Amino acid sequence: MSDIKERPETWLVDMDGVLIRDDVALPGATDFIHRLKEQECQFLVLTNNSIYTRRDLAARLSEAGLSILEDQIWTSAVATARFVSNQMPDASAYVIGEAGLKTALHNVGYRLTDTDPDFVILGESRTYSFQNITEAVQLVNQGARFIVTNPDATAPSTEGPLPATGSVAALITEATGADPYFIGKPNPIMIRGALNQLGAHSKSTAMVGDRMDTDVVAGIEAGLRTYLVLTGSTHREEISEYAYRPNEVAESIADLTDII
Repeated sequence: MSDIKERPETWLVDMDGVLIRDDVALPGATDFIHRLKEQECQFLVLTNNSIYTRRDLAARLSEAGLSILEDQIWTSAVATARFVSNQMPDASAYVIGEAGLKTALHNVGYRLTDTDPDFVILGESRTYSFQNITEAVQLVNQGARFIVTNPDATAPSTEGPLPATGSVAALITEATGADPYFIGKPNPIMIRGALNQLGAHSKSTAMVGDRMDTDVVAGIEAGLRTYLVLTGSTHREEISEYAYRPNEVAESIADLTDII
């Protein structure tokens, strides 16, 4: 247990399916976060969902009994804003998305416009409109760079899967022939951005997630130790379908508390 690989100094923890489900804390989540704080471990809670601001998410987690500050949350919206700002500071974007994405872009000094934008940036929304998608297609055809916060084709809901960012991105690609650049998991740039935010190193960092195709592969590609929990999207029998493996599989995040 003294090996750094067994006791990471820094933790990146996926939110939905790991800490909460349907706004209810999952077994062991409260104790896990308490243990991180008790041991003074650096950590960030990660989510590919770009709808909400970090303040909104902190409030949502608090209502579930998880005390997490907004600067301890890293979203695909924030990662996207940091990425485009580094690529082209103080530029402009046409945005399809909600408050989480628009706020993140405002915070890095971006101007949101439908007139000759530098980027078309697509994020998660529950109110995608044909008019907005048409506008995005036209602007991409006119030369705007196409960025998407995350590749998830569907989002979970109590009524079943909903079309999500990846599906709408595919529609725009089909109409324009332009492939977008996806920022969120599984792109390791999401992970590297989180590490940079903490000033942490990959060799001493762990990634905890519930999805093989986003959380685990992103962690592997970024050089992190990876833990898959079975309280979310991935079932144990599905793990063998992938060409890669997490370092460890746990029934829930409760099983990981002892290695902090």
